[in-house]
Amino acid sequence: MGETVAIGIRAEGLRKVYTSPPPAAAAGRGAGFSFFARGKRPKQKLEIVALDDLSLEVAPGEIFGLLGPNGAGKSTTVGVLTTRIRPTAGRAWIGEHDVWRERVPVKRLVGVVPQRPNLDLALTAREILVFHGAYFGVPAAERVRRAQELLERFQLTDRADRLVLGFSGGMLQRLSIARALMHDPRVLFLDEPSAGLDPQTRLLLWDLIRADNRRGTTILLTTHNMEEADELCSRVSIVDHGRMIALGTPEELKRSIPGGYVVRLHLAAAPPALLSRFERLPGVTGVRTSGDGAVDLYADRGGALLPEVARLSNEAAVEIRDVKISEPSLENLFLHHTGRSLRD
Repeated sequence: MGETVAIGIRAEGLRKVYTSPPPAAAAGRGAGFSFFARGKRPKQKLEIVALDDLSLEVAPGEIFGLLGPNGAGKSTTVGVLTTRIRPTAGRAWIGEHDVWRERVPVKRLVGVVPQRPNLDLALTAREILVFHGAYFGVPAAERVRRAQELLERFQLTDRADRLVLGFSGGMLQRLSIARALMHDPRVLFLDEPSAGLDPQTRLLLWDLIRADNRRGTTILLTTHNMEEADELCSRVSIVDHGRMIALGTPEELKRSIPGGYVVRLHLAAAPPALLSRFERLPGVTGVRTSGDGAVDLYADRGGALLPEVARLSNEAAVEIRDVKISEPSLENLFLHHTGRSLRD
């Protein structure tokens, strides 16, 4: 497969509100229905806001990251952009095609790698690739050639004709990406591509993603791995509760943090007078408390600040139970905007 002409992604005002409970919550009665006794008022309708007026634009040929915790709306965004989820409001485009109104041409333009591999374990790796190509109308000789090329590129040739039932997690993920590329998509969506992988496999996967991007494929990936976003993405959007809270290159976002360093203190108490004294320390640009009793000091230095922090805490008779110092990072950016850890 040679280089492709890159196309972009655009979304405007996406909103998705789920009104049906999960199947388990429906207790076998069927999701989306309210049951109430005669003469009683119906139960309040369930509403879960997954996307809340989210807009984004991904340039042709870009690797763009959606960074956020579980439940932030990342997978729902991918679901909308790949025609699997109908938005409650808003519109989206892949190239010039409206995602919801032109679903068939959009499906031909995109490749999707879900968060968890959904491969048919009763098939061999080669069969999975060839059948996927057939599903998208790739001619017989061409799909055989593409399958072999992808097996080689993703280092799966030695297991090509074995059932995937015994494949490791890393092999399944590589095969999932290879399958998504069988119909030569212009845009590739990767939902948490390195979740659960060991460091060596993760690095291999990153190299494969970069290589496909160099061929002209536009890539959108979701992740809650700050290192992954930093290594792969030319730009990152940080999302939480279905909203975009920051956008820029990883370096731009890290530079936007007041002071850069975060000194997180777990104190026995956090009296306002002590917090005020922390704020007046040289180099401290901000102090924030969080719901779990932590106090974050944003500063232009890290360890050098600790003796003064310890002195002020001792004078206030407040015990310091734990200290964590973080250098400028996307994790710190998330802390700055939300007051909580990315993995909370």
